[in-house]
Amino acid sequence: MGFISGIQNAAQTSSSDAAGVSSNGEVSQLFTTLLVAQIRNQNPLEPQDPSEFVGQMTQLSQMEALQNLAAQGSANASMLESLQVLALGGQIGSQVSVATQRLEIDAEPIEGLFTLADSSAAVALVLEDASGRQQRVPLGTRSAGDVAFTIDPQSLGLAPGRYTVRVETAGAESPAVEIHGTLRSVRLSAAAGLVLDVANVGQIGPAAITGFNGQAS
Repeated sequence: MGFISGIQNAAQTSSSDAAGVSSNGEVSQLFTTLLVAQIRNQNPLEPQDPSEFVGQMTQLSQMEALQNLAAQGSANASMLESLQVLALGGQIGSQVSVATQRLEIDAEPIEGLFTLADSSAAVALVLEDASGRQQRVPLGTRSAGDVAFTIDPQSLGLAPGRYTVRVETAGAESPAVEIHGTLRSVRLSAAAGLVLDVANVGQIGPAAITGFNGQAS
């Protein structure tokens, strides 16, 4: 009866302690408490194999090492985000290039570029508004390499709003589009992490930035 009641008391103690576990030290203390209770209350007629205790201690060490590694990784990620905010904050007002499939069009012209792997006899930009209405902007024959373009909303009759943009070629190639705009703000969002606001594009993540082109004139 002493063996059974001892195990029950240890289980009750572990249940109450588990509710307050919030750090590596508390986890280690709880594990040690359970281990000591197991040794004290083992059946003397059927003692536990010592190798099992060694294995449990090894598992504890591995668990603590993984927890420390995860905590260090989280701290490093937070530090990296802070450094990115400081670095990008110093670029506010600069012209940047953004890889994107969407635009925010108002009255001002928008500049951008894309890169062709092969020459094409018929290249065009295709703009599509929120209602699905499309506007093609023919660019003619283009050689392989960078192709710069300008979207003039007034000459094209484009109403202000959000648009998607893509490149059509005579072949199967569909190059990515880069849009130039002014970096307007940088902030840390609890939900999305680092968020940049760029003119002509809107809110993006830092990975979408493809180039810094100097201060806006």
